[in-house]
Amino acid sequence: MEPLIDHIQITVKNLEKAEAFYDKFLPLIGFDLSKKGKGRVEAHDFAVIEYVHPNITLGINSPRAEFKEVDVHRRRPGSLHHLAFRAESQEEINRLYPQVVEAGADIVEPPRYYPQHGEKYYALFFKDPDGIKLEIMHESS
Repeated sequence: MEPLIDHIQITVKNLEKAEAFYDKFLPLIGFDLSKKGKGRVEAHDFAVIEYVHPNITLGINSPRAEFKEVDVHRRRPGSLHHLAFRAESQEEINRLYPQVVEAGADIVEPPRYYPQHGEKYYALFFKDPDGIKLEIMHESS
């Protein structure tokens, strides 16, 4: 077996607010919104929006009622620390940066080299409306 990730589902506090952000952000990195689907899983009491790409599907889920007011914290056990998307080049990250800002991202760290992650590690770090940390990175060889 080759260790490839097929899909990731992330629970968000406000599905409508998150959808507005991801509808702007995900096309910037290659997702086609015509492949977006919505559904509800009654047995587990959540709504889901799935963004389908040939390489991966990203789903955002509504929270259970008792967790609607719980703040996102990436250091809580079981939480997603961050999600990184690989860019083809440093130039691509620089080109995407103003578009990510325009999509409504909260910029954590602007595009630059991050030698603590590798000598040639170039990245942009930002958060979605719920505070979920995302990254666009490139590591040249």
